Amino acid sequence: MTTSRLTARARALVAVLVAAMLTSLGVHVATSAQAVETCAVQWTASSWPGGFVAEVRITTGPARDGWTLTWGSGRHTLTNAWSAQVTERGGSWTATNAAWNGRIPAGGTVTFGYQGTSTVNPAPRPGPFLLNGVLCEGETLPVPTDHGGLPTPTATTSLPTPTASPTVTPSPTVTPTPTATPSPTVTPTPTPTVTPTPTSTPTPTPTPTPTTPPGTCTGTFCDGFETQTSTTPSAPWTVTHPDCSGTGRASIDSAVARSGSRSLRVDGAVGYCNHVFVQAQTAALPAGATPPPTTYVRFWVRHTTALPASHVTFLAMRDAADGGKDLRMGGQNGALQWNRSSDDATLPEQSPAGVALSRPLPTQQWHCVEALVDGTAGRLTTWLDGTEVPGLVADGTPTHDVDRQWYAKAWAPRLTDLRLGWESYGDGADTLWFDDVVTGTRRTGC
Repeated sequence: MTTSRLTARARALVAVLVAAMLTSLGVHVATSAQAVETCAVQWTASSWPGGFVAEVRITTGPARDGWTLTWGSGRHTLTNAWSAQVTERGGSWTATNAAWNGRIPAGGTVTFGYQGTSTVNPAPRPGPFLLNGVLCEGETLPVPTDHGGLPTPTATTSLPTPTASPTVTPSPTVTPTPTATPSPTVTPTPTPTVTPTPTSTPTPTPTPTPTTPPGTCTGTFCDGFETQTSTTPSAPWTVTHPDCSGTGRASIDSAVARSGSRSLRVDGAVGYCNHVFVQAQTAALPAGATPPPTTYVRFWVRHTTALPASHVTFLAMRDAADGGKDLRMGGQNGALQWNRSSDDATLPEQSPAGVALSRPLPTQQWHCVEALVDGTAGRLTTWLDGTEVPGLVADGTPTHDVDRQWYAKAWAPRLTDLRLGWESYGDGADTLWFDDVVTGTRRTGC
């Protein structure tokens, strides 16, 4: 028997045994000639001793109308989640789509996140992942143990250890005889090999090819960094270090851009002395003008590391009506949030229910962030990739888990500048790129 035919037969046997083993663990696996559908899962996490925040990115081949992701991990316990309904019991995890992200187009992706505790640091990748009951590409069944991973199955479901050079004879018994002649009727169909999808590893130097032209801007302030001539940001931008100068860096990057050939790169580090921003005092309003009551802000951003559990900031705008303190946008508990530095109020409130109404900021791709700051009505609206984020809306009516804390005091902002960069108030380093920044009195869109 040829080596390829033997490999195909052994592969088919393993597929059957894997299905039986998962069934013994209470997980239904769809059985077919190909064993898996086209789906892949990327799991990335920001860890600290005792805990972590994870971002899960699902890519599907066929279109789906509703999805459920299941996996196992005895080393993690759930604290809270967002963008999906996540439950955990006895090491078995289930994530079901939220009301707004159940439909995934063919070849599309969906992302959700969760926070948990972990017995090890860094938190290990769990698995295997199954989408709608089907093992995803790149997922393999781990060797069962009595700690971590999936629960230990009974001995009857253990996989056989193949011999070094097995050969199939006409008899159904597999013997190690290398010269046996296979029966001409034994023609097993090779099971297609599935190429594993590696876990996404953040890299500080991605080099995507820009495909979007800069276009024409009609806002009050528009900048795509195309006029910058060196790696050091220059007018209309100025590099600032709010507290003290450390390892945080801001530079012009000619290798990464959403449009044109340049972007602003920020290497954000952890710690009080490592805060760094680039400031454009003319960005929030025309020079010399009275602060307008309504300001729209639009920028594109990409980054390498999932938002951490601790508070971070990547956008700051000074509020003349709040003692010159900052209105800040960033993240906490793995999701986007607004923060007011004068009283540390957050939008949404950082309860599990509040965080679930926000969205994570997916990594390794460009995202369009828009905000409306209405100083007259004291309202704030936020869009991510053109979709309004419910947890990032202060609509003037205090609502539990959303903006009740925000309206604990009167708020009528008057913005006087715009700064892009990085502040980390606990744990959390990141590399970010910003491009195509627009402010004005009308919404620009993405």
